[in-house]
Amino acid sequence: MIANVLSIAGTDPSGGAGIQADLKAFAAQGAYGMSVITAVVAQNTHGVRDIVALEPDFVAAQLAAVTDDVRVDAIKIGMVANAGIVAAIARGLDTVPEVPVVLDPVMVAKSGDHLLAQDTVAAIRDELLPRATVITPNLPEGSVLAGGAEPRDVEGMRELLQRLRGCGSEWVLLKGGHLAGEASVDLLASGHADEPRVREYAAPRIRTRNTHGTGCTLSAAIAALLPRHDVPTSVELAKRYLTGALRHADELEVGSGHGPVHHFHELWPVPAVVGA
Repeated sequence: MIANVLSIAGTDPSGGAGIQADLKAFAAQGAYGMSVITAVVAQNTHGVRDIVALEPDFVAAQLAAVTDDVRVDAIKIGMVANAGIVAAIARGLDTVPEVPVVLDPVMVAKSGDHLLAQDTVAAIRDELLPRATVITPNLPEGSVLAGGAEPRDVEGMRELLQRLRGCGSEWVLLKGGHLAGEASVDLLASGHADEPRVREYAAPRIRTRNTHGTGCTLSAAIAALLPRHDVPTSVELAKRYLTGALRHADELEVGSGHGPVHHFHELWPVPAVVGA
């Protein structure tokens, strides 16, 4: 069976992040991708220029249109834009309670700027985290969700992970890409107190400036894999996929800033020759 996987997120006209990256990651993992758009974003490889959030009722209408007609096997949530959209998504999720949900809490830009108002952060914490199967915050986002300073080392990550385990999601994947070092380390733990094990996923840090959309891509790949695998295996396979996409990112020539990863590196083994 081919899984039907839904992305609820904002757009990226340059194709490297958001809905566009999610659909590519779904396809690369052999899933059929669908989308609900929360915001239209003017951005490129240099950054975000403007954001227009859609009306919450229209977001709800998109979500209902999909779930009323199509079997949904997994859902990935990215940019939510505002508290009204969060509430609309939460109501929609309650109509498909059996569907696994991967929440990538897009809160902090690579520049360090906070992208969401405090009421939206509170709405994510109160309404989406308890409905999530897996949350995938990076270190700045995890610090916003759980409070406290941003970790500076893996031990600090472990302390933050313990605080995040009480936020209501079934699993927490804390991404350590903001730390320095030769390896990029992510930590996964169950949200249940009776399962104390912490799983560590380490991958070599790839030397490339083309890192646009890495968070979107990882969380989307996890969502696409969940219909076939348990959470730890889905995370392991998604992390392996993202490492390959980063390793091959320089084969693409997209923009003059931080370009996208190569979502189809396993399907396009030889770079296309423009004009051939």
